[in-house]
Amino acid sequence: MAIIVTARSLGLILAIVLLLTSLSAGAEGDQPEFTYRANVNEVRLSFSAMDQNDHGVATLQASDFAVVDKGFIVRDFQSFTRSNWTALEIAILVDTSDSVTPRFRQEISDTVELLSQTAGVPDENISMFSFQNQHPAQLCAGDCRASHAAERLAPTRTGGLTPLFDSLIVAANYLSQHADAHAQKILILFSDGEDTISRHSAADAIDIAIGSDIQIDSIGLRGSDSASRGDSTLRGLAAATGGRAFSGRDGAIAAAQAILENFRATYTVTYRLPTHAAGFHLVQILPTHNLKLQFHNRSGYFYPNRAQ
Repeated sequence: MAIIVTARSLGLILAIVLLLTSLSAGAEGDQPEFTYRANVNEVRLSFSAMDQNDHGVATLQASDFAVVDKGFIVRDFQSFTRSNWTALEIAILVDTSDSVTPRFRQEISDTVELLSQTAGVPDENISMFSFQNQHPAQLCAGDCRASHAAERLAPTRTGGLTPLFDSLIVAANYLSQHADAHAQKILILFSDGEDTISRHSAADAIDIAIGSDIQIDSIGLRGSDSASRGDSTLRGLAAATGGRAFSGRDGAIAAAQAILENFRATYTVTYRLPTHAAGFHLVQILPTHNLKLQFHNRSGYFYPNRAQ
């Protein structure tokens, strides 16, 4: 059942819309034009639930949340299931430029080892890419643990050229083509968020990730405490695709553990399309009982003028 938002709750919805619009903006501050298309009559939405201590909630019930889809509150779901978190397909994308310190390269290697040792995530479900020689390069696929990732992460002389967005698209396309249809697809990005040479934009990368139902989790590699445009880009990529942005200062291993914990509390909900209005449908999940619950999900989808 889709209920039109009343005047009493309109202020809350508008505030949410403004917040998500700012989070989903690309590096230029504009709303990306996502082209993810829902089924003609059904929307499928995956999300994770966190408590006030930033821990995954594995006991969520359908009555604990509502979906706001383009100004409509949806409470009557066609299906609600907890995802099988072990069915993961993971791509790791690493900036291997001179700006990445040896400490971070070792942490990234340790992260690959952690993911490879995680029960239920077989080696063949892990791949790794880098920004290399001005072009994205696949470092390993299915044998990343045995390939001694640290040795493959040697810095490359790029002359300050960083194809971040192009590399995201290459890794996302690989996940889309190789992942099992029922697997949760996650792209872990190690970067400072700077792009200097890509032919594509941040909006293009988000568009493809959302269209392939890929979650981007970013781990910043800047050593400074001061915020930067790159940090904003990393937050935008994560927020728009339902992922999280972590600081490299917190440690790559801790971030990877948090990402895996998120998948222990990942759910999928489907509901009837509340309106056939063409254009971008902003989507938000709100708690109905425990207001301290937090949800991570893609920021929305684009409904075309004509069903395709």
